[in-house]
Amino acid sequence: TSRQFTPMTECPSEECKQNNSKGQLFLSTRASKFLPFQEVKIQEMADQVPVGHIPRTLTVHCHGSLTRQINPGDVIDVAGIFLPTPYTGFKAIRAGLLTDTYLEAQHVNQHKKAYDDLVFDAKTFRRIEQYKHSGHMYEYLSRSI
Repeated sequence: TSRQFTPMTECPSEECKQNNSKGQLFLSTRASKFLPFQEVKIQEMADQVPVGHIPRTLTVHCHGSLTRQINPGDVIDVAGIFLPTPYTGFKAIRAGLLTDTYLEAQHVNQHKKAYDDLVFDAKTFRRIEQYKHSGHMYEYLSRSI
């Protein structure tokens, strides 16, 4: 497979070749099956980059249920398969045995959850209720800034 999708525009059948007619082909999106795919660029944390250096980046390919789990700024752990993307055409001749690489994601774990995904235990919920009923909520919030 290649990195780009180019639909056929000319008829490849033997009948079209014998009649020397190219014919016209049109992409039928209703009959096509589209699968979720996301290409993500991840980079190392700012506190782990040596002073004066540029953070290293890695391309991650996510398929299916792993898509749309990662957003910009998220801190994540990714488990996957490290694969090469070989060059094609003239670039392949010049590159020799060199290839670009990417990570085929198998599992994604987020360190920071979104507010919608937070689950409070009973102790935390009771504490919030105490603050709410005390009447000093604004003081608590202003001290937390």
